[in-house]
Amino acid sequence: MSSTSKVVSVQGVVKNFGKIRALDGVSVEIDEGLIFGLIGPNGAGKTTLLRILATLLKQDEGTVRVLDYSLPENRVLIRRYISYLPEDAGLYSRLTGWENLYYYAMLYYGKTTKALEVAEVGAKISGLSERDLNRRTSEYSKGMVRRVAIARTLMIGSKLVILDEPTSGLDVFSAYAIRKILKEYSRSNSVTIILSSHNMIEVEDLCDEVALINKGRIVVQGPPKDLIRAYGSKNLEEVFISLAGEES
Repeated sequence: MSSTSKVVSVQGVVKNFGKIRALDGVSVEIDEGLIFGLIGPNGAGKTTLLRILATLLKQDEGTVRVLDYSLPENRVLIRRYISYLPEDAGLYSRLTGWENLYYYAMLYYGKTTKALEVAEVGAKISGLSERDLNRRTSEYSKGMVRRVAIARTLMIGSKLVILDEPTSGLDVFSAYAIRKILKEYSRSNSVTIILSSHNMIEVEDLCDEVALINKGRIVVQGPPKDLIRAYGSKNLEEVFISLAGEES
């Protein structure tokens, strides 16, 4: 792929759950190598869109291409190249942090030297000490659990990483550590990361580009600084409140 390749191309996507229209003609394109933020109120359609991109849901209408493969036809193939971390993902509490990483690596590579190498990459990404990694995760704080879960998601070396609310419920220090992990990993590996978040300060700091979704529709898309300037706002939070309020 070139630096301007579209990792994701979504055109006119509709998704219904019974009488509820979760996505109502969503169109969005995401370039390779970006950290892309999906923002919007609760129930706006963020998680539904992420789950479609992660091949876990099928759209009812419209076209979806991920890594230049169409969905849902190529969902099995696409799964080889993407990683997805839902908001409520946890760890095996009876295993240590290291064992969680190694077990996940073995799902891909079996009980091999490659699995050990991948787990070591995960341990480094997590930023946790050897002592902490050798503790059962039942003893971990929520922030430590999330760091291992994100490391587990990144260490496989996927071309596209999809994270649903990666810092939800974390304290300031843990959230900062997660953002640092994501920034460093994305820049070092030219990986595309798509994440949803309610934290506008976090999104403004972390993301190269954002899209605001409300009532199942994309309201606006662009780099945070450009949106702030275009709407005469002080920060992304003001842009969000202004646009989400207009759509409500």
